[in-house]
Amino acid sequence: MKKILSTMAVLAVIGSALPAHAADKKLMLPFAGALEDNGAKERLGDTIKYYFGTQKTPKVLEKRGSDQTSQKTNAFGKTDQAVCHWAFLSSMLALQKRAQEVGANAVINITSNYKNATYSSETDFECHVGNIVGGVALKGDFVRLADGKK
Repeated sequence: MKKILSTMAVLAVIGSALPAHAADKKLMLPFAGALEDNGAKERLGDTIKYYFGTQKTPKVLEKRGSDQTSQKTNAFGKTDQAVCHWAFLSSMLALQKRAQEVGANAVINITSNYKNATYSSETDFECHVGNIVGGVALKGDFVRLADGKK
């Protein structure tokens, strides 16, 4: 028993001296792929329009504010792509909810905003995946567009 306890104590000391290597992979993935996964298009519907990066929009009639969201999801046992697509959809649903609350019919200038570092693209978003969780942070402007329904 003493030998087992002393072995466990030695292993604990060695384990605490080793550096922890938590994965934190930065991935750039296409919006198009994430919008095709998890029923994203259906869940987001078509009452709010979304414009990524500097995509051209119809005439902006009124700005209704800006906001940001950072959504996480469990990464355990999932592919990086699956994690990123879920976190992306969660972030988009949060932007959608806020747009509805402020009476906007579009979210424009949607950019990645991981740890407040902006990455703007018309095609890709930034996702970070660790051993336990993955996350996507987005920000955007809520507006009423000329050809909107509201």
